[in-house]
Amino acid sequence: MKSGTPSRMIRAIRVLWVLELLVLMLAVSAAVWLRFLDDPGSRSAFIETAPFRTALVAIFITGSMTAFGLYQAHVRLNRTDFLLRLLLSFAFGGISLLVLYYVLPITYIGRGVLAIALLLGMLGVLLTRAVVHQLFGADVFKRRLLVYGAGQHADLINSRLRRSSDRRSFVVVGFVPVPGHKVVVAAHMLVSGDAPLVALADTLNIHEIVVAPDERRGGLPMEDLLACAQKGVGVTDLAAFFEREAGMIKLNVVDPSNLVFSGGFDHSLPRRLSKRFFDLLAASILLLLAWPFMLLVAACVWLESGGPVFYRQTRVGESGHAFELTKFRSMRTDAEKDGVARWASTNDDRTTRVGRFIRSTRLDELPQLFNVLRGDMSFVGPRPERPQFVDQLNTEIRYYNVRHSVKPGLTGWAQLRYPYGASVRDAEEKLKFDLFYVKNHGLVLDLMILLQTVEVVLFRRGAR
Repeated sequence: MKSGTPSRMIRAIRVLWVLELLVLMLAVSAAVWLRFLDDPGSRSAFIETAPFRTALVAIFITGSMTAFGLYQAHVRLNRTDFLLRLLLSFAFGGISLLVLYYVLPITYIGRGVLAIALLLGMLGVLLTRAVVHQLFGADVFKRRLLVYGAGQHADLINSRLRRSSDRRSFVVVGFVPVPGHKVVVAAHMLVSGDAPLVALADTLNIHEIVVAPDERRGGLPMEDLLACAQKGVGVTDLAAFFEREAGMIKLNVVDPSNLVFSGGFDHSLPRRLSKRFFDLLAASILLLLAWPFMLLVAACVWLESGGPVFYRQTRVGESGHAFELTKFRSMRTDAEKDGVARWASTNDDRTTRVGRFIRSTRLDELPQLFNVLRGDMSFVGPRPERPQFVDQLNTEIRYYNVRHSVKPGLTGWAQLRYPYGASVRDAEEKLKFDLFYVKNHGLVLDLMILLQTVEVVLFRRGAR
């Protein structure tokens, strides 16, 4: 069965990104033409280096759009939220370009050209998004799925992928009940299983079959599935489908064989070297930018309640090894005077006034950059937990120890996809995303998570 393939939604987002790169480059070219309408000489001089400079504008703006979550597949935005993020993206992208022009004057395109380009670019992006939504929002452009199974496992597609934003790349044509298995799916969604699967796939114009029975001990119709595959119909099991479309590992449908045989878990030397280089570069740049704020936070913590400024705590890292994590102190010094580890909660009364602010803005996390530089942590990875909680969660949650096969991170996929966790249930939900990262981590995914973390910090999602 096919598994581990990149999500079509991710490919669609890449196509959208390329389209908007082109739109922004055209916007810069149009801005040059408008700005120098009566000055052909200046226009000709710009054209000589146009590809390089127009590409820089497009890359900076789309990078800013990524940071504000506009290329994130699983975020549901209303019109006001989208427009606000788009406006902020162009504002921050424009400011970043002005900084670049100051540092590298050779890239300068002129204030007038930049202002016109940003205005035309924003209009172009709005038009592009509207056209793409009208064209590709229709079911005719989506992948048609037939689900083999109509029990509890199959119904997870209805319960966990019910939003239109979850189904941008596919439409479920129907569910085929498995003989002898309990049917949970609503009757109007069922498809008669009297005909062979290959005949159903042909009749219903199916592109992919998702295999999702509650039990496999009775066997699967492998001959039918093979016939479908020979006809070019994709065959995917439910665990791989959720991994691809939802960016998570569903704990109640995945088994060890899915994890063992589906690929991923890249720990090759090139990957280890690229990840370490990424960690050192990202942590060093952020430290250079953040050290004035770190001094200010340290002063505020000390002025409010005296020392200590830092809070050190033992956490569990890669391969279960313990390390000492450092944060700015955000709670009272007697927060755990009885020595009992407790989850943080909403409006935690142990938090100081300064602590509430630095926790909501994530400023308390900045000292962990030194953990990254030392190699205890990575910049991107599952969040490290305390040994007391890890011992509890290992016994209560299946596969929890798998998340320790990589270094813990300052930010991560689960932090983007799920709010702050403060219970065993929250830990189980976050593990679905942590396992997806552990299995699929790579330099591109790390960079995407890093950029989208900016959105989390700015909009204060998930902090306590």
